[in-house]
Amino acid sequence: MHILWLKTELLHPVDKGGRIRTYNMLREMRRQHRVTYLTLDDGDAAADAVARADEYCTDLVRVPFRTAPKRSARFFGELAANLASPLPYAVAKYRSAGMRREIERLVGRGDVDVLVCDFLAPSLNVPDGLPCPTVLFQHNVEAMIWQRHTEMSAHPVKRRYMGEQWRRMRAFEASECRRFDRVIAVSEQDRDVFARDYGVAEPLAVPTGVDVDYFDPATMPAAPRSASELVFTGSMDWLPNEDAILWFAAEILPRVRAQVPEATLTVVGRNPTPRVQALGARDPAVTVTGGVPDVRPYLARGAAFVVPIRIGGGTRLKIYEAMAMEIPVVSTTVGAEGLPVAPDTEYLCADAPEAFADAVVRLLRDPARAQALGRRAAETVRARFSWTRVAEQFLDACTPAAAVSR
Repeated sequence: MHILWLKTELLHPVDKGGRIRTYNMLREMRRQHRVTYLTLDDGDAAADAVARADEYCTDLVRVPFRTAPKRSARFFGELAANLASPLPYAVAKYRSAGMRREIERLVGRGDVDVLVCDFLAPSLNVPDGLPCPTVLFQHNVEAMIWQRHTEMSAHPVKRRYMGEQWRRMRAFEASECRRFDRVIAVSEQDRDVFARDYGVAEPLAVPTGVDVDYFDPATMPAAPRSASELVFTGSMDWLPNEDAILWFAAEILPRVRAQVPEATLTVVGRNPTPRVQALGARDPAVTVTGGVPDVRPYLARGAAFVVPIRIGGGTRLKIYEAMAMEIPVVSTTVGAEGLPVAPDTEYLCADAPEAFADAVVRLLRDPARAQALGRRAAETVRARFSWTRVAEQFLDACTPAAAVSR
């Protein structure tokens, strides 16, 4: 099969959820299929990003493209211009005539079996009436993220702006989902939303995976777990992660430390915002590492992994990574949303600050229970969610689309 895969970025460094999912799936698919990876390229990727692309694709096609840096004059100008557009800014900023031409050129050769649009953003560059089947791979229900942004916004102006972006995203997402031949979601919950709210015919769900060989405690030097270190990982320039850790530090960590005074929090992830950096500067119990080459040492030594996500959609790969490393997980309902794992069996679930803190404290005070929870979760993800199995399911989902007669 020849797969034309559309993306808005190169995949190295493989350091955030969307890249991790795409990289691992494509790496598996490339073993038996031809993958042409067509991407926008702003020139800011890691120095080896182009050289290492052959790890996940057979052919790499780059379209020069640059989005406006946040808080730049161009950025604010685009925001102002977007007020008159029906499109959400998060999508409109990726419009590229160059990508559209490349899609038409590559598909026009006649040997593409299926086009996969990875995330919603590149979809506005996909022409109608292509002579090959098209698949929209939805890592999230994007409108749901904007809905939660709106609901969490305290400032009335910001809330109004977020609400308008939510309305636009919902309309655009619904239209695009119905325009593609197939929609693939990353959870059954998201799949059901696409069918129920957007009228998508027969959307499919392919689960999230984890590199079970890489995320294995046996890959780390033997060392005892900390008795009191809490760990959070994620891209810290992503608003849901920033919101989660600011909320945890303000509302949950003090409650934990009231019962376990020695408890600490380590925040691991690239590009921490100034507000996240300030946490570490003013509270000695909080460490903000910034980007690290390997998150496994932090997972291996942590007493518990916390996922206080309040905003978001799709599924959190970080939970499976933590589970594979046998660190017990405490998550909100939103944080574990879409993952087929059971609360109280493979992780602890709590939403209110008091309940979340109590769940953390139970694990810190009962290391045997924490160890048992971590090991049960690891057994589940190793048996069911390796990337090899996930990639096979994705290809099976694409195959019927590739057989569609247009």
